[in-house]
Amino acid sequence: MPVPATFEVYPHGKLLLSAEYFVLDGALAIALPTKLGQSFRVESLEEDNLIIWKSFANDGNCWFEGKFSLFPLKILHTNSLAIAQRLLDLLTSIQNKKPGIWNNGSAFLIETRMEFPMQWGLGSSSTLVSALAQWTETDPYQLLAKTFGGSGYDLACAQAKGPIFYQKRKEQAAFVDLPFQPSFRDQLYFVYLGKKQNSREGIARYRALGGVNEDLVQQINQLSLKMANATSISDFETLIREHETLVSQCLKLERAKNLYFNNFPGEIKSLGAWGGDFVLATSPLPPAETKNYFQQKGFETILNYAELIL
Repeated sequence: MPVPATFEVYPHGKLLLSAEYFVLDGALAIALPTKLGQSFRVESLEEDNLIIWKSFANDGNCWFEGKFSLFPLKILHTNSLAIAQRLLDLLTSIQNKKPGIWNNGSAFLIETRMEFPMQWGLGSSSTLVSALAQWTETDPYQLLAKTFGGSGYDLACAQAKGPIFYQKRKEQAAFVDLPFQPSFRDQLYFVYLGKKQNSREGIARYRALGGVNEDLVQQINQLSLKMANATSISDFETLIREHETLVSQCLKLERAKNLYFNNFPGEIKSLGAWGGDFVLATSPLPPAETKNYFQQKGFETILNYAELIL
């Protein structure tokens, strides 16, 4: 079946609360979809065999433009060959899976609009893959595997209505809704470190350190379950320390708390690729003091749980 001539969808961004890296090897992860996402809109054009693509940043500026021929599928014009090639890879993968997907003679204008700064690492790629998969009725996990790679938890978050448990076993993704609304959520903050991480590089580093360690996977599973059911901030902080220690020892990387926040009275946990995107902070301080602490350290983006998490 050819794709619809008009289409609109809004996938959500994501944060990985537990099981970073180990989720690739089947560990149970807590994943948090964000209120912020990326809109994806398709309109028909009165032209032939063409896709005109425009991507807008959260400030409204058009940061990418591309023009693609559909028959044959190729780049005609763009302001960024690297981005256009990524999109061409996605479109080609869809076409290979569904050869009749592009109706001969059709033309489309595709516009994407980001709600968060791209450098935040909340899922500019995963929201795009999710949206394309929905428009073309393609399996998003197969599309991800053929292009960007990764565990797929971000695709689950893209369409989730709230926090989820996510697990990938033998290339099959499974997720269930998780009623993660801890009583101490007003003490949870997300702080952007300002050093955008490349997930593919982080995964490569993890893979280079050796094969699957089932004992560690089981330990992460237990920590995810306990974190999801923690009833006090002190219990939650204990679990964070255990989780951070395991990942730190595995990756041979220093904890973010030790690097940047060693005098912070709460706990700090890296989220997703270690080193530069968001960290979770648990704070015993009032909101104004909490934000002031991080701002004094040079970190300006501090969002509380209610602001960011769906």
